[in-house]
Amino acid sequence: MATKKKKILVKKKVRKKPARKSSSKKKATTSQRKKSTRKKPSRRSTRKQDRDTDTIAKITRLGESVVKSCLAQRDPHVDIPLRTASNTKYSKTKRMLEMGTNTQQRNLFNFGQARKFMQTLLLTSGCKDLIEADKTLSLRGMYYKTLHSIEGTNEKTFNDQSESDPILEDLEVTLGALREELHLFAKKAGTMVGNITIVDSGDEIDCRRMGSGGYAIPSIVEPEVLQFKDCEADFVLHVEKNTVWSRFNEDKFWKQHNCILTEGGGQPPRGVRRLLRRLHDELDLPVYCLLDCDPWGHYIYSVIKQGSINLAFESERMAVPDARYIGIRAEDYDRCGLSDDVKIDLSERDKTRAKQIMAYPWFKEKRHWQREIKRMLANGFKMEVESLITKDISYVTETYVPQRLKAKDFLD
Repeated sequence: MATKKKKILVKKKVRKKPARKSSSKKKATTSQRKKSTRKKPSRRSTRKQDRDTDTIAKITRLGESVVKSCLAQRDPHVDIPLRTASNTKYSKTKRMLEMGTNTQQRNLFNFGQARKFMQTLLLTSGCKDLIEADKTLSLRGMYYKTLHSIEGTNEKTFNDQSESDPILEDLEVTLGALREELHLFAKKAGTMVGNITIVDSGDEIDCRRMGSGGYAIPSIVEPEVLQFKDCEADFVLHVEKNTVWSRFNEDKFWKQHNCILTEGGGQPPRGVRRLLRRLHDELDLPVYCLLDCDPWGHYIYSVIKQGSINLAFESERMAVPDARYIGIRAEDYDRCGLSDDVKIDLSERDKTRAKQIMAYPWFKEKRHWQREIKRMLANGFKMEVESLITKDISYVTETYVPQRLKAKDFLD
């Protein structure tokens, strides 16, 4: 037995050299494999890091300019771009609103501006903390993060959130950094269902299987957060209100007509508008808007199509210049044979707003829009999409919209 064992040992000794060579190769291969399978940062992750670095740099430059003024014994100030109609222009080439170059100084040693100046710096610091911590906060959360009583006084940094929100918008245009880049988000207000699968923060979501509630569109829908995976849809139908959206969803309109169905709870929030823009640009989907026949429905269409005056600096990301208005029209009272019950008298405020919208440059030069608004004013009443229920519960989903789509009967 001992002799046998000795022979085996001798055998191993003889093969030791070649075995080591083979083992060496194996180790090298394993090492190479480990090296090649080491997780590399994704393109989305790198893009986010670059964006955060750029935003921090902008915040730092703003802080340095204030410090520089203090050290030079000058009145510290921040230049805030004006978010007003007078500082907004319509680009015929881009077919959207753009912000002008006019700014307003916000000074520390100005009794009427000192509070806002300090609030601006306080919120800037709060956003910097967020980015460095790689966390996000709601607008409400940022209000509480920066809320405290000033030492030695009964004065609070903010009386309520209505003070902090506009300053955050000022901060966006001042830094040239969008709310999402400041790691801030608003409450969810919008829903989607239809023939598309998305990936939200790594979770795959089939929007065909959303039940009666639908997918809640988040405030931040940038490519780093939300990606499109599979889409068979031919178009997007955006409706004004959740009540109308529910009718379309219950009747499975999106399934029968192969589309994506969205709603924004009235004037759509930024997340919904940004999503519409991405669906149009990245998936080449036409966007149709089913809105009320009133000045507010017309304005909502204007915001989706050209952007808003207040947020003109974001038009490049949000406006959908090719969006089309598919209803309700002033002529539908006669065309659809509706009853007097659906008429809602135009108030003086409605009439004033309608005339303002007619004067918008992007509506002023379009005869079909001039005719539409004039006819509504001549009627003396407005109508909601829900008014079509007087014809039949599913008239809007089974007759009205399908006929408009087939005939290409829309305003642009």
